[in-house]
Amino acid sequence: QVHLVESGGGLVQPGGSLRLACAHSGPTSDYHIIAWFRQAPGKEREGVACISVRDGKSYVTTAMQGRFTISKDSANNTVYLQTNAPTPEDTAVYYCAATNWGLNLNSVTFRYWGQGTQVTVSS
Repeated sequence: QVHLVESGGGLVQPGGSLRLACAHSGPTSDYHIIAWFRQAPGKEREGVACISVRDGKSYVTTAMQGRFTISKDSANNTVYLQTNAPTPEDTAVYYCAATNWGLNLNSVTFRYWGQGTQVTVSS
C-alpha cells in the first residue's frame, strides 16, 4: 500500500520561506511520480509541480515557474516543495499525490493521496 504524509504547513509570513515535505512509501511498482496539488478556499484543486522519484525529472506548472521548486531526497523517500516568496494567494491546503503515469499534473491520473497540509500566508 502506498502511503503519503505531508508536513511543513502552518502560518507563513509573506515573502518568507516555505518548504513542504511529502514522505512516501510503498511498493515502487505502484508509483514513480510524486506531485503537489493545492486547493484554496472556494477554488478548484490545481497542480503545482511533479517529479520522478526514479530519475529526478521534474515539471513545475507554467504559472508557478520561478516561484516554486520541487526536489527529492531519495535516501529519506521524501519529496519537497519550496517557495522563497510566498504570497497570501498561496494560502491553500497542499496535497501530495502519487501515480505510475508519467510526469503530469492531471489529478485524475493520481491514485494515491496524502491527507493534506494547510498553508496560510499572512502577516
